[in-house]
This record gives sequence, C-alpha cells and structure tokens, in this order.
Amino acid sequence: MPTAFNHAQFIWSAADILRSTYKQHQYGDVILPFTVLARLDAVLAPTKDAVVRELEGFDRDRMPPAAMLRKKAGHEYSFFNASRHDLRSLQGDPDNLEENLRDYVGAFSENVRDIFERYKFEDAIIDLARNDLLLQVLQHFAKVDLHPQAVDNEQMGHIFEELIRKFAEASNETAGEHFTPREVIELMVTILLDGDRDLGKDHVVRSVYDPTAGTGGMLSVADDKIRFFNPSAQVSLLGQEINPASFAICKADMVVKGQPINNIVLGNTLTQPAFRGQSFHYGLSNPPFGVDWKQFKKTVEDEHTVRGFAGRFGPGLPRVSDGSLLFLMHLISKLRDPKPDEENHSAGRGAIVLNGSPLFTGGAGSGESNIRRWVLENDYVEAIIGLPTDMFYNTGIATYVWILSKDKTPERRGKVQLIDATAMFEKMRKSVGSKRRFLSEQNILEISRLYGGFEEAEHSKIFSTEEFFYRTITVERPMRRNYAVTPERIERVMAARQITKLKDPEQAALRRALDEAAEDAGGVVSTSRTAFTKDLRATLEQHSVKLTPGALKVLINELSEHDEDGELVTGTGGKTEPDASLRDTENVPWDEDVEEYLQREVIPFVPDAWIEHAKTKEGAEIPFTRHFYEYVPPRPLEEIDRDLDEVLGRIRVRLAEVKG
Repeated sequence: MPTAFNHAQFIWSAADILRSTYKQHQYGDVILPFTVLARLDAVLAPTKDAVVRELEGFDRDRMPPAAMLRKKAGHEYSFFNASRHDLRSLQGDPDNLEENLRDYVGAFSENVRDIFERYKFEDAIIDLARNDLLLQVLQHFAKVDLHPQAVDNEQMGHIFEELIRKFAEASNETAGEHFTPREVIELMVTILLDGDRDLGKDHVVRSVYDPTAGTGGMLSVADDKIRFFNPSAQVSLLGQEINPASFAICKADMVVKGQPINNIVLGNTLTQPAFRGQSFHYGLSNPPFGVDWKQFKKTVEDEHTVRGFAGRFGPGLPRVSDGSLLFLMHLISKLRDPKPDEENHSAGRGAIVLNGSPLFTGGAGSGESNIRRWVLENDYVEAIIGLPTDMFYNTGIATYVWILSKDKTPERRGKVQLIDATAMFEKMRKSVGSKRRFLSEQNILEISRLYGGFEEAEHSKIFSTEEFFYRTITVERPMRRNYAVTPERIERVMAARQITKLKDPEQAALRRALDEAAEDAGGVVSTSRTAFTKDLRATLEQHSVKLTPGALKVLINELSEHDEDGELVTGTGGKTEPDASLRDTENVPWDEDVEEYLQREVIPFVPDAWIEHAKTKEGAEIPFTRHFYEYVPPRPLEEIDRDLDEVLGRIRVRLAEVKG
C-alpha cells in the first residue's frame, strides 16, 4: 500500500465485512473511529512496552502521574494509553474481545478519550460484538501500518479525507462539504509565508488558526511548511470544527503532532466561537460554500446589533442563504492587529477560499456590499486569486482565494491585486468526484511569482481600493398623466386592494357609476386632473357612492396612465411628483461627480430627469471576471458561409451514397 489512495481503499474495504449487517450510510460510523484508533495505536507502539513497565504494580484506582506516563509515551506526544493491550494483542483473546477492546479505548488519557466519545465508539463496539463482526473488523485494521514513519501526516490527511468523502457519498451527503485539495492549501500557505517578513528569525513563534478546520489539512500543511522554512520556529495549531467526525480526526492528528489537546474545539464557529480574546499570526479557512445560516440567524443578528463593531459582524450581514461573508469577517477578526511599538509583533495574515458570490452579490446598501466596503476601506485585502473550475471534490464552481493582511507592505497599501489563475492547471488522469483538475508545482510557482512580483501583467491586475467603490443614484422622471374611464381601466380599479376592501353593495354601486361614466365619455381622454376629478365626483354622487379621500385617490390613479404629453402632476408646495414606473438607477464610478454623470449619460435622452439625492447609496463590488475579459470578434460572415457550404456539401454526398 505505497500511496495514500491505496491505504484509503484498503481501509474502506472493511465495508465488505459490514455489508450484510449494516446499511451503507452506517459504514463510516465504524470505519472512521477504527482508523483513528489504528493511527493512535501505531503512534504509541514504539513506547508501549515502556508505558506497561511503568504501570507494573499499579491498578486503575491508583495510577502513576499522567505526566510520567506521557513522558514514557514520548516527549513529542501529549497523550498515552495505560492498557497492556494493543490492536494486535487483543486478537489473542477472542472470547473477551469486546471487554478488552472497551478497556483498551478507555485506557487512553482523558485528553483523547473524547475523540471516541464523539463517535459513540463504545456503542459501535457493542453492536459489532452482538453481530459477531468485532474480531473480523479488528483483524482488518491490525493489518494496516499507520505509524508516522510509514504514513506521514500529509498522507494521513489524504486518507482521512478520502474516507470521509466515501462516507459522505454512501450517506448521500453533499451540501457544504468541500475538502480543500492539498495543492490549493500549498498555494495558500506559500503566499502567506511569502509575505511574512519576520518568519526567518531564530525561534520565531507562529500561531495558525482555522475556524473551519475539517480534518486539519490546512493546519498540517502550514505546520510542515513553516518548519521547513525555519526549523527553529515554534508553531501552535488551533482550530474549530462543527462536524464531530471531522473534529475527531483533526484532534487525533493534532495530538499526534504534539499540539495541546485543547487547541482543537468542537462547535459552530459563527455562534460559539472558540479562543475568545485570542488572535493569530495566520488564518486559513475553506468555509462551506453558500450555506444557509437561517437556523442560527438570531444569534448572529444579536451580535451584529448589540455588539456592532466591537463584535465580528459590525459591517453588516449577508443574506441568510449564503454565510460566506460571515466567515470572512470572523477570520479577519482573529488576525493579529499591528502594534508598531512592540518588537517582533507581526500583524496577522489570512487566506480564505470563497465562491464567486462574495465578490459581487448584493447592490449598494446591501449587507454584502457594506461588508466589502468595510474590508476595502480598512485595506485588509492584498490579493484575490481566481482558481480553475473543477478543483474541488464535490463542486465544479469557480472559486477564489482571498489573501488578507492586517498590515500591508508600503507598496501594497491602498491596492488590491487580482490574479487570474483560471487557466493554470493540469488535468487529472482520473477524476475524483467533481475534481478533474489540479495545480502542479509549476502552477503554484507561477501564481506565487505573480503575487510576489506585484506588477501589471496579462494575468495580474492592480487596482486602488477606491476603484471598486461606486454610488447608486436614483434617476427620477416627472409624472405626466392622462385620465379616462374605459373598460380596461375600470377593471384595474376594481382589482385594486383598497377597492376590494369595500362592502359588496359599495363595490356594485361603484362599478355602475364607472360603467355609466365610460358610456357617457365615449373613450374621451382628459389631460386635466382637476377637471377629471370634478366630473368623476359628480358621477359618484349621482350613484350615492361615498369614498374616503384615500380610496378616491386610488380610484383616480388607477384611471390614469402615463402620457408624455399629459398634465404634470405636482404635490405639496407645487413639487413635481416622480413617476415610480419610470424610475431608474445608475451605478456611478466613485471618482465621478454624479451631476456631471447625469448631464452626460442621461439628460441627452430624457431631458426632464433628475437625481433624487436622498436615495443615493454607496456600494462596493469586485467584478473579477470583467477585468480579465478579452473581446473576441465574431468570425466574418464569408468564413461562416464557406464552412456551412463545406458541411452541406459533405451531407449531400453522403445522402447521394445512401440513395445509391
């Protein structure tokens, strides 16, 4: 089993043992915790005898100090197992296997027992034993060597993710679960480290945080790259994960790495954020795309309204159908703020994978637009990288990596770099789910070079932050109306909400009055509201129809229509009334005067238009695709005709051959 894929394939083949007894969606409930157990068992195998010797003469009620057992288990680990058993020795006593295995799992140090509790592993053991499958499953997992010398952390991450992907497929779970391909993480981490000016210092301390940790892939890659770049660096890995299975795997991986056990927390980052009051050097995240947050809307809205900018969501809230920008604001809040007066206080840097909607969804004044404005105004965005499609296992949509910084270098301040890497990929020989493409080492180097160069090029564009701002103006036109009582307009009146509220006899009397007025008028159209109203009142009085002022206003409005040559409608103080049906909006670039824009772009076509300044809204969007669009002129008609003639000619020849 030389590759991660083969390890995962072998482990998942335990499903053959379960198939006749368990349903497909239950396979992962057995296979995933056994995989974690096999990994921890393999990690502790070299020191197992030393721990057992230390325990000689002790019983469960009187154990030696935990620190002593951790020391015997290996200085790099923060956990141990106090049982005399391991996965291989357990097979030697099949009659007591269930009891011994439960004892073995319970003998792990307290800081890892909750991993198996999250899986409800004891229930799984009991159920397997009841169905006479426990020994077979144990023997299967005892065959695979998951010691770090045989399977390093990166490989183990691949194995876990492949197993969870198979489990999700078996359970028909697809929404919101997008494991980040390792090469995408490599790109994100490479760029983050590239912008860290102090990383090369001796014994530098760095913290890495992932609010959507999954199985810990981003944390693992960051750890490996930081230590490769600076072996003396002290690295802390912290994360939060909402899915119990992924959490258990991530925690197991971090424990193996020697990280403090409390660094990985189970819970919802948006409603129960861990590590309150802490901030970090690096933030990495691949939040679920387009996930609805309606179920915890109240908690998020309370933080927005009560805490404002003292909380995470002060700038605004996106629509409940897509919480991506909530994760963006959260990640920014967890990056270290710059403190120029303190030596070696590096400001935080972040990288987050988002789909296309956070770039442009929501018009001026919307929650999404306000969030973008806040991010740009605070100069948090260094670069946005457009990735190729078909990069992720469960979706083929376009994705973007946002590179964030709390303290940009001088040349980047007030600037945002857009990098088009959509065509930088290699095709996979065999697709995995929706993933058909990957970033090669050369692709990663090219993208990193574009980022580091910070220059205008075919695939690199640099903008000032203000170039993404705009104003949405409301262009009004005067209301000009004509008035008439016609069958069509009468039907419109009778369907109006205020009229339908009248009692049936009142509605009948009104219709009789209008029908008579229509017959008398003979379709004559009036352009005088005053005269028309006077005549209409007289008709209503003849039929004893009494309307409130509000209902009368609705009646007259429904009997009117827009007419360029009609009477100008004015309101209180003689102010011209705008016609809502002719209202329009225009997006004006930030650096342009709105009145000058009106005179140039609108007045030549509608001379009586004006701007309703009270309705002007400020917005921000990042039209990534537009900036890299290249116009391709259509082929000449002569060339198209020639090609069509050639095709038709071949068809005629073949038809002639068929006819013989």
